[in-house]
Amino acid sequence: MVKSLNGSELAGFIKQRHAGQVRALRSRKVYPKLAIVQLKDDPVINTYVRLKKGYGADIGVEVDVYTPKEVDAPKLLDKLSSSDDVHGIIVQLPLPNPERTDEIVNLVAPDKDVDALGKNALFEPATPMAILWLLAGYNINLVGQKVLIIGRGKLVGGPLEKILKDSGLNVSVAVKESADLGKLVKEANIVISAANEAEILTSDMLEPGQVIVDAGVAGEDGKTTGNVSSDVYKRTDLTITPQKGGVGPLTVCALFENVIRAASDAKG
Repeated sequence: MVKSLNGSELAGFIKQRHAGQVRALRSRKVYPKLAIVQLKDDPVINTYVRLKKGYGADIGVEVDVYTPKEVDAPKLLDKLSSSDDVHGIIVQLPLPNPERTDEIVNLVAPDKDVDALGKNALFEPATPMAILWLLAGYNINLVGQKVLIIGRGKLVGGPLEKILKDSGLNVSVAVKESADLGKLVKEANIVISAANEAEILTSDMLEPGQVIVDAGVAGEDGKTTGNVSSDVYKRTDLTITPQKGGVGPLTVCALFENVIRAASDAKG
């Protein structure tokens, strides 16, 4: 029987905890607020923003969404970074001009950079945090295991590689240029896929007993697809995230974990 790493179940418990923490903050006259700066109008991005707004509403965190022109973003980010009423700021990626990503995200004040994209961010990045929560929640021990990360992007693969290597774990990374992805996958005990290509992991690449975490997202025509091919879900000998409700729900939780922490550290 397949073992499902169901992030939605864990997210429900975390949401309850967050709601209690926010109530405690509000009783101290601290009203947590997240500002989302969205520079690109895209159906997939809009969906992510709606999810964040919905989660914030459920736990009592105000979420303001700003959609400035790119030329006006630096002034807006400076204003939000200086505002005592704003505790967390995220720049929703991707940007219309991806080459400006580092420049733009580094304009967010480090103590409000709840996505941890800036070079001086004080928080853990949300999706890597979510992946580690998911594995811990299902008692997946990384010590002594061969961990393969597919993708070295700014949001997931890159920061997760650093976190795991800093913890002394056996981690390797496969990127587009990797010669034999199938061989690297077969050699790993735990595969964490965080690429932006659809269904790159197929059943013939996987060995019985492996742990597979699909944290990748490929967007097309307003729809999102993961990195794991549908044929994999016919297997019964893997521990794997479901096609829906794996890492995603916990990523939203992890983001708001940082928002609540930022608000807690601020002066009420």
